[in-house]
Amino acid sequence: MSAPLVFDRPLVRRRLARALKSGYADFLLRRAIDELEERLGSVLRPFPLAVDVGTPTAALTDRLAASARVDDVVRLAPAGDAAAGLTVHGDAEALPFAPARFDLAVSLLALQSVNDLPGALVQIRRALKPDGLFLGALLGGSTLHELRAAFTQAEAELEGGASPRVAPFADVRDLGALLQRAGFALPVTDVEPAIVRYGDPVGLLRDLRAMGLTNALHDRRRTALRRATLLRAMSIYAQRFSDADGRIRATFDILWLSGWAPHESQQKPLRPGSAQARLADALGVTEHKAPRR
Repeated sequence: MSAPLVFDRPLVRRRLARALKSGYADFLLRRAIDELEERLGSVLRPFPLAVDVGTPTAALTDRLAASARVDDVVRLAPAGDAAAGLTVHGDAEALPFAPARFDLAVSLLALQSVNDLPGALVQIRRALKPDGLFLGALLGGSTLHELRAAFTQAEAELEGGASPRVAPFADVRDLGALLQRAGFALPVTDVEPAIVRYGDPVGLLRDLRAMGLTNALHDRRRTALRRATLLRAMSIYAQRFSDADGRIRATFDILWLSGWAPHESQQKPLRPGSAQARLADALGVTEHKAPRR
């Protein structure tokens, strides 16, 4: 059964290409690249061949290519953007790579707009060699909840109902299960919130356009946004989500996920009943048997 069409993927790519051509707003991506480098630094092993799956710009590929622990990098680019390694143009939902090809797979701020996230994770895991590592980050959780609330209220007031304008985002609690479902071993997920402040909500809209993150939902309203609705949404945003100094807040939750392609050398949970020590002894307490009923 095919995944539901939540996003218009060709439109996602066109809007990213426009953002790259006009000047990509990379403040979130730079933050994520620094964080990925720090997380990767705790893994004490080399990665001869890495793949960058769909990261919006070539900055991550270039950073990996400069690392002493990575020999070569292949970049799956969603839009035309040259990188230090080999660039392949394609889609994260249909990876053009042979199984067990890479030692490391990374992806930053790309997978939140795929229609089949479980399927994309399965393909990434298959592209990894046994004991290969996947480390990625995507927007999720409460990202842009302020903008969603402002538009919902404005459209309810002026148009009698709301249309989908802010994408649905994955929850960090679900990602661990998705990694396990995709066949990853030792899955780990966590969230890193980022609050960005603007002089007004229009500044946020400009940055979203400059990141290629404007509305690309498959079931979006095809008619143009009414000026009155936009102005009302901006007014609601400023009223509900501004700080004491008058600047407004925008939430970006960066969800981190990592997992390993299974290998016999990895740690495995003990079989039930195989423990060699009593929990009561470890806690220094007296064990009491439950009464029979």
